[in-house]
Amino acid sequence: MATIMVIDDSPFIVDIFVTMLERGGYTVYSANSGPEGIELLKSVTPDLILLDIMMEPMDGWETLVAIKQNFSTKDIPVMMLTAKQLTPQEAQEYGMYIEDYILKPVTHSELYSAIEGVISRRQQILDDMSKAKDGGFEDALINEYGRLVKSVEITKRLLKLLSATYDLSDPSMKLSDDINIAIRSMETNLKFQEMRVSQIREQFSGKPA
Repeated sequence: MATIMVIDDSPFIVDIFVTMLERGGYTVYSANSGPEGIELLKSVTPDLILLDIMMEPMDGWETLVAIKQNFSTKDIPVMMLTAKQLTPQEAQEYGMYIEDYILKPVTHSELYSAIEGVISRRQQILDDMSKAKDGGFEDALINEYGRLVKSVEITKRLLKLLSATYDLSDPSMKLSDDINIAIRSMETNLKFQEMRVSQIREQFSGKPA
């Protein structure tokens, strides 16, 4: 089973998720703050990090950026596990760094499913990239494919979360221009990314793009 690190500044919440994950057969490490988690990553390399957002003095987004800007930890997948509703601005700014965004409270089965989904999707992308490399395709194209496939998957999930929070089709909803622009921008970028992924897959399969 996978090794999971939980980073949350509430010892009570940490204990709950450590118990939940250990019951699921996972090996679990925990930290009670962003800096503590970053320090622990110097000696432990988990398969996935579950990261809370509302922490002090270093919040989850700051911790995420620190993890992703560190060469030795940047490839570790991070799932945000939080009670905080996602905003369009956060989705745009941090979406490239995360694998999923799960709202608390979450059941055992929902958590296990989310974790295994992240791990299996990540492995599928790596397998596809390995096959493309064996097929003689350039590293730049292979890396672009890996980045785009992950981006498409997470953007779809983030848009689904946002649609549950902000109903753009409801005229009674008073949404700021910033919110509207951010969501529409994500939708437009998703379409272009999906088109590009399709083109690359056709190249990998030997079909004309």
